[in-house]
Amino acid sequence: MDRIEIGLLMFAASLVLIALRMTVAGAMLLVGGLGYAAIVGWSPLLSTMKTMTYSKFSSYSLSVLPFFLLMGEFATKGGMNSRLFRAARAWLGHWRGGLAMATIGGCASFGAVCGSSIATAATMSQVALPEMRKLGYSPALSTGTLAAGGTLGILIPPSIILVIYAIYTEQSVGALFAAAIVPGIIAIVQYMLVVALYSRFVKGAAPRLEKASWRERIEATLEIWPIGIVFVLIVAGIYRGWFSPTEAAAIGAFATLVLAVVQGGMRWKGFIEAVLSAGSLSAMMFLIMLSAELFAAALALSQLPSEISKWVVGLDFGPYTILFCIIVIYLVLGCFMESLAMVLLTLPVFVPVMLSLDFGVPSNAVLVWFGILVLMSVEIGMITPPFGLNLIVINSLAKDIPMKETYVGVLGFVGMDIVRVMAVLFFPILPLWLPGLM
Repeated sequence: MDRIEIGLLMFAASLVLIALRMTVAGAMLLVGGLGYAAIVGWSPLLSTMKTMTYSKFSSYSLSVLPFFLLMGEFATKGGMNSRLFRAARAWLGHWRGGLAMATIGGCASFGAVCGSSIATAATMSQVALPEMRKLGYSPALSTGTLAAGGTLGILIPPSIILVIYAIYTEQSVGALFAAAIVPGIIAIVQYMLVVALYSRFVKGAAPRLEKASWRERIEATLEIWPIGIVFVLIVAGIYRGWFSPTEAAAIGAFATLVLAVVQGGMRWKGFIEAVLSAGSLSAMMFLIMLSAELFAAALALSQLPSEISKWVVGLDFGPYTILFCIIVIYLVLGCFMESLAMVLLTLPVFVPVMLSLDFGVPSNAVLVWFGILVLMSVEIGMITPPFGLNLIVINSLAKDIPMKETYVGVLGFVGMDIVRVMAVLFFPILPLWLPGLM
């Protein structure tokens, strides 16, 4: 068996193992280790594992990940989701479908201090779902809105997946965060448009609420302005060069801790729970990243990525056609795979392909643009049947609502996601405008 065949077998085996519910880290570590040993032997594998572990985890830049995870945990423990939802409801609740729009706004705001799609969907569901059900919103619109709104947690900066992508591709975290802002704003507007159209054309799907008084709006807004300051401080600080992404994450975590204590009443028990949860998630992420590093090294030894790049360049297709095919692959994989697994499995193959294509812009800009496209494609995978992870999370919290109702409710949001991906694909200026100003 030659190296190329070993590389193909590795990729297929990892997909099969993940489909059989082996953990992402376990599948990539096992397949990567066996593939590496099959190509160069067991002694080089052990030597590589020894040096790779230290070089990977001794990196100062990697500490940005646990800080952002800790910020998300403090936000959850501090009840920031409830305050953000109340503020959005005060401003939007009287519109047709206003409570669902408020849920979208709350998810976007919570995503700005969380960075996780699943955490955003789960925590906002605890607040918004009972409210929507009590007021007579249709099950399809309620669960579909929450599943789609949760995806804003990985699109609105800071995003855990963007941090991992930046570390893997050696790109600026700040540039990627800035690149996600415009697509994120577009996503919020699109999702609210879906809610408005659904509420208008599906009879009885979304009753109106009484209009909140200006006093109620002001009081609700005053509760959340510190959260807005934290978000602006993080993004603007990185954007303006006041501090590094790691320092921004540390400042954001500390500021969120203060808000959780002062506004949310979090005490010592909640603090310990948040730290332990962030530590557990960080350990899981680090293990996945180490497994991905070994998997990528084995694929590189097999020469599969370079051969695919040569083959793609030799095709009589334009670069945009090839990129479109890559996006389609992500959309198909999203129906069956978890988002982080998709990203880490495919980057060793697709990043060399992207660098081999001529889009008329510098390679750094290509990787930033590609990162946003990957992020949005992964976001769609979170809500596409049959195995969209957000759909499963929402259904587990709303056990009385059949899964088919959630599938129906999320279709409009998936359609808007695809429109946005195509817009970013053919108009790279959308994600690259803000990073260009940097």
